[in-house]
Amino acid sequence: MFKFVNSFAIKKIMLVFIAVTFYNCANKNDDAPKKIAVVISTLNNPWFIVLGESAAQRARELGYEATIFDSQNNTSKEAEHFENLIAAGYSAVLFNPTDSEGSVSNVKRAKQAGVPTFCMDREVNSLDAATSQIISDSFSGCVELGEYFVRQLNKKGKYVELLGLVGDNNTWNRSKGFHSVVDHFPDLKMVAQQSADFDRSKAMEVLESVMQSNPDIDAVFCGNDAMAMGAYQALVASGKADKVMVFGFDGSDDVMSAIKNKKIKATVMQSPKRMAQTAAELADEYIKGKRDFSVKTPLQVEVVTQENVNDFGVIDSEN
Repeated sequence: MFKFVNSFAIKKIMLVFIAVTFYNCANKNDDAPKKIAVVISTLNNPWFIVLGESAAQRARELGYEATIFDSQNNTSKEAEHFENLIAAGYSAVLFNPTDSEGSVSNVKRAKQAGVPTFCMDREVNSLDAATSQIISDSFSGCVELGEYFVRQLNKKGKYVELLGLVGDNNTWNRSKGFHSVVDHFPDLKMVAQQSADFDRSKAMEVLESVMQSNPDIDAVFCGNDAMAMGAYQALVASGKADKVMVFGFDGSDDVMSAIKNKKIKATVMQSPKRMAQTAAELADEYIKGKRDFSVKTPLQVEVVTQENVNDFGVIDSEN
């Protein structure tokens, strides 16, 4: 009888111990901060570094663990990141896609796993994959830039357009906005339109090649500021920097400084910090229970020129 009671008591103590341990572990997990993934198309570009770091910083300010993943402009690597973050139990993804079409499947995979995705700067070609897409109004910004471009060239001249990644909607939104204005002026001739993948070095190489057969161009319209700086380098190397106008898009620090120093003609300023912070804040709202989000969250942009650059408090980094 004693052995039976003793054995029963031991079993009861063991069950209580297991229950308490499980309860403590559960509470410990509940107390741990949730995790937010920041997946960026490439960190080989200062603008995207700001986007990624701003998103992670804002997520941490809101009480989350945040990890930045670099896709290196590779959709396969991006897919690996999504597989890993889903398996690791991340609560949301702040996402800068590598490709508007190729990235859709990654976003849908996260959605099926119950992980919301908030796109930053770049869109995916789906209206039901991402929870929301936080983007700059690239089309309208380039309409305004196109109007300034026409005025600066006095409605005539030869120009080159350097496109970004052909699989990125921003590339075409910017190009379409620009051409919606410029194409109405028949004396403005586009002598070349080539992709430089939003890359500074490639833009320099592409423009150098274009100028071999078109040495008398008057302007270069670039789909982002990295390409604008590459174009400017090509013009410096050819001795034409003071004769050819360069126009960009982004509002990066180096181009803002170049505008102040009369090297670049104009850019369209968008704010990677504001996009990133907005994405983190929307993710926070989702995690806390909100489910009603706009499919797209557009943010306004501003044209920065040599005439108004001082209004933006630019620090001259070249002096």
